This record gives sequence, structure tokens and C-alpha cells, in this order.
Amino acid sequence: MARQHPDWKPDLLRMHREEIGLTLEEAGEKLRDIADRHGLNIAANFQTIWGHEKGTVYPGPHYRRGYCRLYRRNEAQLGFRRALPGEDAPVESALAPASAERKLPDQPHAVRQALSSIREGTADVDIEALRNRVIDAWTRRSTGGNIDGPSVVLVGGFAGSGKSEFAKFLGSLTGWPILDKDSLTRPLVDQLLIALGGEAHDRSSELYREKVRPLEYRCLMEAAWDNVDCGISTILDAPFVSEFSQAEWMQRFHNRCRSKRVSVATIWVECDSDSMREYIEFRGAARDAWKMEAWEEYLSTLNLDMRPQGPHFVVDNRLGAAVALVDEARDVLSGGGL
Repeated sequence: MARQHPDWKPDLLRMHREEIGLTLEEAGEKLRDIADRHGLNIAANFQTIWGHEKGTVYPGPHYRRGYCRLYRRNEAQLGFRRALPGEDAPVESALAPASAERKLPDQPHAVRQALSSIREGTADVDIEALRNRVIDAWTRRSTGGNIDGPSVVLVGGFAGSGKSEFAKFLGSLTGWPILDKDSLTRPLVDQLLIALGGEAHDRSSELYREKVRPLEYRCLMEAAWDNVDCGISTILDAPFVSEFSQAEWMQRFHNRCRSKRVSVATIWVECDSDSMREYIEFRGAARDAWKMEAWEEYLSTLNLDMRPQGPHFVVDNRLGAAVALVDEARDVLSGGGL
């Protein structure tokens, strides 16, 4: 296990647990509470936590997110991985000053910290305008106000990149409905593939790409236009790999939004291949079976340096860094504590 995670320092988990005076059983109880708040798949007991602290079992993605919330640290500070550029480095000691850092920040600060994951992907976008629009929607929603002028936010990225988590966070802040491609079309897509002589969970064949995928995205976009025509801002959650790669598609989309006086934001969630594989394996979806069976072949089809054509923003979720900030903001907004 250590060879697979050379930067892992499991002793830091025990150090932080003991610093705040938790037993293994108490830590498990708090992790289960955190799982309930964040929708995480955690069934923590003292044996599991002991295994994590002794270094015999590397925690899965939901456990790592739970530990980050419990100890108010990021994954690098808890010794799970190396720090990203600009990210706080691992905490080697847990002395008294660290306790103050675990105090929940005020809500606007936490929201802005989570939104700081979004950065300019091209020079012709206004990052502050997007952040302020999201914060304004959150503020008005929390005080019962209304927002004039709809927005469309496209959140795209490769499978397992964390795009759905980020889209859900934006939706929870703004109250804007989320149209998830899979939730919206999966039952129909599965049956259509079968009717055409394919397999229900196929997402890699020419049959899917040529006959089914265009209809899948058409359904998603038509549902979005229905919302926009009613003045309802909408967040779209889908890979958008082919669409974002086509300058013509992007231009047509922007033109249509402009004709409807709709503001638009295109967000690309980037992630490293190891983290994507871990999340895909963790969710265990039938549609991902081929990816897992032929990971290197699948990975060879991805351009990890890809960026959308035209104006866009980028969320850096390498090693789960952006999702960790989202979890922090959710805790602050819900008043969750230790």
C-alpha cells in the first residue's frame, strides 16, 4: 500500500484525533454525522479508523473527504498526498495554534473560498463577475429576493473529474436547477441502445457515439432552453467533451444565449488521471465497466490538456482540491462543527 501512495503519512490522522481528544469510537461517530450532512458513503467504525491510522488501509475518497471535514484540514495537511502549487503543505505537528484554524469561518468567506477554485480559462472572461453573480444569487435566495435575467452555466469535464459535485454546489448556492445529462436521459438511452441492437450500458461504441449521443445532448439542451424561456437560470452537468472542442458549437450556443439576453458561463473541471480513475472505480457505475477494464486504452482517448473553445473558466480539481473547498463551504453554511 505504501508503494502505491508514497506521500501518505498515516500517523498524522492519529495525531489530529488525539489532539482534539477523540477516541476511535467517537471519531467514527463524528465521521458518520459528517457523512449524513454531505451525502458521503461512510460506515466508520473503530477498526476502520485504526487501519487508516496504522497505514494498513488507504482511505477511499469519501473517507478522505470526511477526515478533512472532521479535522478542518485539506488532504495534503492530513498527509494523504503531496500539496498542489499554492496549497497549504502537510501539517507536521498539531499544537495549540492549529485548534484556532478549525474554527468555522463566516459564511461569505467560505463561499468565496470555494468559488476561488474557479479561475479564468481564457482572458476574455470576467471571473469576478461570475463569482459575484453566484454570490448575489445565494444572498438573494437566502433573504427571499429574486434575480432578474437568467443565466446558463455549463459544467463539463471528463468522467470522474468532480464536475457533478461542483455543479451541485453551485446549484445549492444559487437555487438554480441542475440538469444532469445522465439523470435526464439514462433510462431512455439504455433502452434505445438495446432497441438498436447494442448493450444498455455501452458508452464507448460507434453505435452510441453516432446514433444515441447526439439525441442525448439534444434532450439536455432542449430542456435547458425551456427553462431559459421561462426566465429560469439553469446549470447543465455533462461531460461536453465533443461540444466544448467545437468552436462552431460554442459560437452557436453563445449566439443563442445572446439573442435571449441570457448570460452564459462555461466551466471546465480539470482533474488528474489517477484521481479520476479512483472516483470512477469508487462509484461502480455499470456504464463505466469498459473504462475500468481497459483503463489505459480509455485514457489514451483523453486529452488531459483539453480546454473549451471560446470564453471559459477552469476549476482545478486535481487531487480533489476543489471538492475539498466545496465540502468546507457546505459545512460552514450548514453550521456543521466537530
